[in-house]
Amino acid sequence: MFVNPKRIRALVRKEKAKGPVVYWMGRDQRARDNWALLHAKELAEKNDSPLAVVFCLVPRFLGATSRQYRFMLQGLKEVERNLRALDIAFFLLQGDPGREIPTFLGDNHASSLVCDFSPLRQSRIWKEVVAGKIELPFYEVDAHNIVPCWIASPKAEWAAYSFRPKIHRLLPEFMDEFPPLKRHHVPWKDDVQNDWRSAECGIEADTVPESNFNRSGEVAAAKQSLDFIENKLSRYESSRNDPSQDGQSHLSPYLHFGQISAQRVALQAFASMKDASAFLEELIVRRELSDNFCYYNPDYDSSQAFPKWARETLEKHAKDRREYLYTAEELERARTHDDLWNAAQNEMVYKGKMHGYMRMYWAKKILEWTRSPDEAQQIAIYLNDRYELDGRDPNGYVGIAWSIGGVHDRAWKERSIFGKVRYMSYKGVSRRFDVEAYINSIKNIKDLT
Repeated sequence: MFVNPKRIRALVRKEKAKGPVVYWMGRDQRARDNWALLHAKELAEKNDSPLAVVFCLVPRFLGATSRQYRFMLQGLKEVERNLRALDIAFFLLQGDPGREIPTFLGDNHASSLVCDFSPLRQSRIWKEVVAGKIELPFYEVDAHNIVPCWIASPKAEWAAYSFRPKIHRLLPEFMDEFPPLKRHHVPWKDDVQNDWRSAECGIEADTVPESNFNRSGEVAAAKQSLDFIENKLSRYESSRNDPSQDGQSHLSPYLHFGQISAQRVALQAFASMKDASAFLEELIVRRELSDNFCYYNPDYDSSQAFPKWARETLEKHAKDRREYLYTAEELERARTHDDLWNAAQNEMVYKGKMHGYMRMYWAKKILEWTRSPDEAQQIAIYLNDRYELDGRDPNGYVGIAWSIGGVHDRAWKERSIFGKVRYMSYKGVSRRFDVEAYINSIKNIKDLT
């Protein structure tokens, strides 16, 4: 068996029939190291059936802009090439998945449907709609997390300290090597020609200039991972929180679009024989804790998901005087009195990726400079999802909720506006790294674009 059966759960239980097996690709946009694709191939081999991978492109999705669509489509073109070389058909559909997926299954007399896992609301709604329309086996495989989300914990975890031992206990069972994806022995009945130009023209997204981040796709992701492990992993713990140094992995866009498996990166880090504990804490525990939060909290993008103590303390200080108040437009244009915050915003706008430490400072200052926690959260989500290549991700929602609403954190010393939510100041941040060097580096990026 290719795939640990605990990674798989049935969304629709029906008798199996002869016909093609279809993998509805969503969150894990890669051919290599993909448990969902491996399970679909296993089903097709057992059934002696053709195998197809389907991606349904939604013209407008949760505030995604042309920037994220371009990055995603570049990667999907590479997926198509990789699958074609293995005699696995790839179909690019366009429209509402709740309509297009069942139609594709019926038109092609499919025998089984496999999808990958996402904890986010819209993905779960689409799957429920599809499940209600089809009469064939439908399986979901968590190909994104190392420990499947529903296995890692049966509830929303309070914080990393409660989640960490559960993950560490289960890792040995799931940290197995991927089998290679081999050529499929039953070809698709027809030659597949996807109309990429039509798909690109059909996107209904706001136009945002191209970022100067690295190229998209599996090859670029693998190269980035190896470069990080060989050249930066050994100093990650000491440099990761210093935005004036290039100490982070820069893997978040690739992990978000599933162009590389987090499990592959973890296996490489373990094999490097370097001290990877700080990096693996972020890659595995913190990242999978974000999935846990979104999976068990339907209001993950609302202040309703803040812990009770945070909601109470923020409400108590809701009417506190703000020294500065900025509109969403002023924040988007980086027109504040704080050069450090402006640099972080500009880094996101021009690079498509903000340094992880600065994301915390950035979000907390939005709370300080807007009229309410609800307004702060919605502005932070809007800006994050508009400019970050890894927008609309559990890590993004949870990072903002941690910064503004104390999610996965504890109560701190009470102060104005923040109440007992952790506070960050320019003075405190400036003691941790060379602020001027960081600001100047962002000015250089801006001047080059």
